[in-house]
Amino acid sequence: MAKGAEATSSRASALTDAASLALRRPANWVQLAKFCTVGASGYVVNLAVYATLLAVGVHYVLAAVGSFLVAVTNNYAWNRLWTFRRQRGHLVFQGVRFLVVSSVALAANLVFLTVLVTLGVPKLPAQAIAIALVTPWNFVANKLWSFRRQPRNV
Repeated sequence: MAKGAEATSSRASALTDAASLALRRPANWVQLAKFCTVGASGYVVNLAVYATLLAVGVHYVLAAVGSFLVAVTNNYAWNRLWTFRRQRGHLVFQGVRFLVVSSVALAANLVFLTVLVTLGVPKLPAQAIAIALVTPWNFVANKLWSFRRQPRNV
């Protein structure tokens, strides 16, 4: 038991050290700012499509899925071209990873959205809040998995 706890403690310490180092790198802050700028454009796209779909009578959950599909396409294109341009991998592999991360974010978004609407929050503000709640996880997962740097073959 002690060895397991020791290994866990060692991994936690290594993760803390890596996070601390990452926070001191200015390039990571620039990349976060770019990701947030792209995310803000996706946020506007998402809410505009969502509001449009609601206005034509689409159920709010289906509207959230539709607006997600439009916004995720926007975000993938801009993140690949601008935010993570130096970390480009194969278009399809990165795209699939981005879609997996975004799908998990969508699932979490739908949970938050449904809870907020059930609690009486109007649908459009509820969607805005739900998107904001999943953004931090979305950035970290995309940075560390979807757009991670690939080791160079020597």
